[in-house]
Amino acid sequence: MLKDAVEDYDLSKDMSVDELVMQMEKAWGFTAGKLAVGVRILERMNREPACVKFLSFTGNLVATGARGALRELVKRKLVDVIVTTCGTMDHDIARSWKKYYRGSFVMNDSKLREEGVNRLGNVLVPNDSYGMIIEKKMQTLLDSLWRKGVREVSSSQLSRAIGTHICNESSILYWAAKNDIPVYVPGITDGAVGYQIWLFSQDHDFKLNLLKDSGELNEIVFAAKKTGALLVGGGISKHHTLWWNQFRDGLNYVVYISTADEWDGSLSGARPREAVSWGKINEKASRIMVEGDASLILPIMVSSLIKRVGKA
Repeated sequence: MLKDAVEDYDLSKDMSVDELVMQMEKAWGFTAGKLAVGVRILERMNREPACVKFLSFTGNLVATGARGALRELVKRKLVDVIVTTCGTMDHDIARSWKKYYRGSFVMNDSKLREEGVNRLGNVLVPNDSYGMIIEKKMQTLLDSLWRKGVREVSSSQLSRAIGTHICNESSILYWAAKNDIPVYVPGITDGAVGYQIWLFSQDHDFKLNLLKDSGELNEIVFAAKKTGALLVGGGISKHHTLWWNQFRDGLNYVVYISTADEWDGSLSGARPREAVSWGKINEKASRIMVEGDASLILPIMVSSLIKRVGKA
């Protein structure tokens, strides 16, 4: 038990992010120690050739610079399957063409409304950087698919089409399509992209087929010898990832990043140990929850992971 002593940080020399994380492992502390363990688990997950690696995250992060950290995981093929929200589609399309801006958590929201600016926490999203550009790009894409005879799509098929046709190299969906990484959006109607699909369906017999996504996920988990997941935030993307993995005796590697509490019984705040009771995480899994803001924690963990696994 009393084997590894706590060591102070040595900040007297220049160091890489990974070197800092390695010091965290010795300095320990509270969340710092968990962050260091999380990187170790992700490293082991990526070095396990038989492991199918899931990434789930919420769309709000894509409105921030954390989009770049998520993109690097996809671009460098450090994940195999993505489960996310419609907000990811919305912000990924929008930021491929328009800019979001830095703001504050405390602003005059009535004035922002008058000026056509939406506030997402401390990020400012002008109307022409969101709804307008998403409508333009999505209606053009849907019309193109219709003309090619497409009458029905799953969320993964639509994600691939978006990444291939209306995003650029700054985009998560672009790299997912390029690297053949499926993106599943179980709550696809809850956002601007989902609304545009509904709008298009009003004068076209166009349908979403979410059961096709379920069939694909079923095949993925049953074929996998091992599975692991980085789950950033909570909600439907977290639960969908856990849900499907219960059918193969649970995830073998798990890292949660979340600010949510567990005392209210929410799925978002539930710790990995609770998922063990459901069989969604294997009782022998390497697992950790890192409490904190993913916009701060994720770039550090991803930078360290990239350095360790050496994927260009």
